[in-house]
Amino acid sequence: MNQQIQSIYQHNIEHSISKIQYFKNRVNLFSVMRLIVFALLLVLIYWAVKLDNFTLFAIGAVVVGITFNWLVIRQARFEKQREYFENFKAINHNELDSISHYANIYHNGNEFNNDKHYYTSDLDIFGAASLYQLINRAATPAGRQKLAGWLQAPANKSTILSRQQAVREIAAKNEWKLKVQAQLLFAQKQKDDELQQLFRYLHKPVNMPGEAWLSKYVLVVPWVMIAAIIGAIYYPEVKYIAIGVGLLNFFITGINNKHTEQTDLIAGKIGNTLNNYSDVFDTVEKEQWSAAYNSSLADGIKRTGGTSIAVITRQLSGLINSLNNRNNILIGFLLNVVLVWNVRYVIAIEKWKRANHESIEGAFDVLADFEALISLTSLSINYPQWCVPQIAEGAGYTLTAKNLSHPLIKESIRVANNYELNNTRKIDIITGSNMAGKSTFLRTLGINTVLALAGAPVCADAMQVSVVQLFSYMRIKDSLNESTSTFKAELDRLQMLLEAVKLQPNILFLIDEMLRGTNSVDKYLGSKAVIEKLISQQGVGLVATHDLQLAQLETDYPHYVRNYYFDIQVQDGEMLFDYKLKPGECKTFNASLLLERIGIFS
Repeated sequence: MNQQIQSIYQHNIEHSISKIQYFKNRVNLFSVMRLIVFALLLVLIYWAVKLDNFTLFAIGAVVVGITFNWLVIRQARFEKQREYFENFKAINHNELDSISHYANIYHNGNEFNNDKHYYTSDLDIFGAASLYQLINRAATPAGRQKLAGWLQAPANKSTILSRQQAVREIAAKNEWKLKVQAQLLFAQKQKDDELQQLFRYLHKPVNMPGEAWLSKYVLVVPWVMIAAIIGAIYYPEVKYIAIGVGLLNFFITGINNKHTEQTDLIAGKIGNTLNNYSDVFDTVEKEQWSAAYNSSLADGIKRTGGTSIAVITRQLSGLINSLNNRNNILIGFLLNVVLVWNVRYVIAIEKWKRANHESIEGAFDVLADFEALISLTSLSINYPQWCVPQIAEGAGYTLTAKNLSHPLIKESIRVANNYELNNTRKIDIITGSNMAGKSTFLRTLGINTVLALAGAPVCADAMQVSVVQLFSYMRIKDSLNESTSTFKAELDRLQMLLEAVKLQPNILFLIDEMLRGTNSVDKYLGSKAVIEKLISQQGVGLVATHDLQLAQLETDYPHYVRNYYFDIQVQDGEMLFDYKLKPGECKTFNASLLLERIGIFS
């Protein structure tokens, strides 16, 4: 079904391998050239000292410095291209691995797990082998947080429809999608608070004393140095002017060193990171969008005061990286003596901050939205057979599906089911044998509803769903830390459910085997009382149970309760499961047969 997209990914990998080798060779060549130039600088210093020729040293140092800087810039570009294709290769490998065995190099969202959430723990939304692990393509902390938020609560209908439209458009731009993923993959290694520290720094001025006159000084002093160096060729005494200006520059640099260190503490470590982000901004800005959601997001980074976010971010990156040139002891010394380098770029960064700090944060939030959309789009591209669900309206609840399957079960073994709840209010009681499929069916309904209400495609041929708030009661656990028994945990969850149904008009509950932590009589009576309470509150949902007596509620509430079941067939002592939902109540159970197999019954 998805052989075409797999072929595209494989072609991209092969193309990346050839590009990686090409740029690796270029990087090695320019690295050797840098060593040669550095050796020439040492030779120049030797002969300048031996000949006592300051002019030779000054002119040679400028030429060597310019050449060395050009080589550094060129090598950096080749390294960046190599890294891009390494990332592009990794991204395409990841898509193939995701399709074949649900692997993912992105975070699995375990940090968002919350046992007290309405449904995320029961439906495997976060953590290992989760929905988040399947779909996440967000490398930035903000993108991961954004996607998690979309899966933790339903959006309203207009937002869902706009996301669906945005996903369709991005799915038609798979090359663009993969490029953005490759450009952002570096953020996987980024500290979660790195950008937040930058934002705080951008709002906090350095306040360098004498900034006004120093701003003018750093513009004039290079010309004074050049004039002194040229003058020294004709009038040797002029060299003392150059030496004096150099010592003054070195002194100014020294007394302002704490401001340089203050800037370097935050900004000095993020120059290359910002340059990487500017590439992504540029990629988003240059793309043409027709979907309203995508277009409005792109507008948020296209222009600010006449200058694109990509440009101003690259400006800051360039300023920071220029300041970082000071970290090479020899080159840094020369730059500060001739150009007051540290002071020059601390002042330039401060001016940038005052002009642009307000606009940059919103641009990063736009990237987070695009990463969340790209994550949803991965399902649309990798599983083209999945459908885009319709969002229903009406006084009642709608949840209908044709050939609905669990997205985390491999296509070769999963079993699809149909289900229909059409603009009404019902409680469906599902009975059946152990291992027959009751719990999996509830989770199938739940996880696909989460996808649908986030704006994603779903694992079905067709689906309609109202905007509902899911609530699950499935994996109830005791807690030693909170001194909570399983039964107490179940009571707490039931109380939470009843409160939710009472206070929120759109709760859809999924209950799997109520009150397992007590005896069979109390279990039945308690379960029956809870269901009757939910009926009185006009609650809507599904209850899976082994208690066949609960199926009798259909007789007591024929207009509200429906019975469904999963059964087994026993042939020659073997249990055969078809995992198909059927109307009515279950008549065949398998507990005795299972106990007999392990030697309990004979």
